Formats: sequence, C-alpha cells, structure tokens
Amino acid sequence: MPMLAEIQDFFRELAAKSPHWNFIWIYDPVQMNRVLTGLWMTVKLSLFCLVFSVIIGIVGAWAQESRSRFLRGIVQAYVQFFRNTPPLIQLLFFYFALGQFTPSYSPDGWLEVPIISNVGWAIIALSFFAGAFNIEIFRAGVEAVPTSTREAAESLGMTRLQTYTNVVLPLTLRISLPALSANLVNLVKTTNQAFAIAVPELLYQSVSIWNDFPSAQKPTMLLMMICYLGLVGLLSAGMGQWERKLRIPGYGT
Repeated sequence: MPMLAEIQDFFRELAAKSPHWNFIWIYDPVQMNRVLTGLWMTVKLSLFCLVFSVIIGIVGAWAQESRSRFLRGIVQAYVQFFRNTPPLIQLLFFYFALGQFTPSYSPDGWLEVPIISNVGWAIIALSFFAGAFNIEIFRAGVEAVPTSTREAAESLGMTRLQTYTNVVLPLTLRISLPALSANLVNLVKTTNQAFAIAVPELLYQSVSIWNDFPSAQKPTMLLMMICYLGLVGLLSAGMGQWERKLRIPGYGT
C-alpha cells in the first residue's frame, strides 16, 4: 500500500534525524510483529482473568451465605490472603513455589514441559487475586437485596440455589456493576505484572524491543500508554453501557 509505505518512510527518516524517537515497530515488520504478539497476549490474558475472576466472585459470594461454618471460613481465609498480599508476590509464589510441584510431560522424549505454563500460572494467580475482591463486591450486592425478595422466592418453592441464581444474583449484578467495573479495569492494568515470569505480553515485548534498540524506548513507552488507555477505555465503555441497560429503578442507584 503506497500510503503505508509513505508512513513507514516518514518514521524511518524521523529515526535518522531524531535518534531518541525511533518508532522502529512502525517500519520494521519484525518489531511490529513483536508488538502485535504482545498486545494479543495481553488481550487474551485479560479476557481469561476477567471471566475466571467473575466466576470466582459469584461462587464465593454464594458460599459466604452457606450454612456450613467450615465453608464460610475457607472463603473468608481465601479473601483475606489474596486481599492482603501484593499481586506480584502472589504471581511469583504460584509460579516458583507451586510450579515446582506440578507434573510435567515430555513431547519428544527429552524435553520436560510442565503441564501448566507461565501463561497458565499468570491466569491462575491474577484470577484468584481479582476474584477475592469480586467476592466482597458480590457479597455487598447480595446483602443489598431486600430480605422480602428472597422470602417471596422461597414462598414459591424455590430452593436456596434457585433463589440465588434466579432472583438474588440478577439483582446483585445490577447493584454491583459500578464496583465490579472498577475492579475489572484494575485487573486489566495488573496483567502487565505477568512480565515478572516471562509471559510475552505487551510490557515484556516492549522491554525486549528497547533493550535491542535503546533509541526506541520513548516511542515504545508511548505505545504502551496508548494501548492500555485503549483497552481500559473499551472495557469501561462496555461496562458503562451494560450498567445502563441493566439498570432497574431502586437498584444500584
């Protein structure tokens, strides 16, 4: 494409004239591929963690209302552990401490490959971290549902699980969406900590680029800021629109 070639030529000339502003990932296909690969990994990591953390939050909030004191204690211990320790420490603990106990397999008879990769451990650790906050968010939403609403559902013959899934959870979701949105946005930003265990996400690839080409450091930092602003902006806009569609007068306002 002529226009793309002109843009690449412009930034190639800019790098020659201004060494500190080398947008090499625009005109070099190899570096462009590294950026796109890192961005795609960040998107996949975010999506998996968002889904799993929400599931953890929903199940954990339900378990916190269990009649079993043991089950409630387990959930509370989990929440306190993951809320009161830094996510980076959790990530390193999962990967280095627990990772050595996971079994491995040999695809070629020589190389031993763990069944859970560094990407898998990043998803597990970050999902558990955000899930602990989601449990408290959903718990607050459950407690905001009027008792009379639950009693009405139970009077119709619904079990505790049916009442939770068909009546309490839909109302809880509407109440919890603002706080849930803030936590999920924070989770997307926290995914860059997977860099510490060599997950090839955007930060990892960006650091690799400016280690190979120090003149590309400033442009690559600018690129990361724009990418994260875009990802977080899309998530915030989507959550805001979802909140408006699900709004019920008297709930979540």
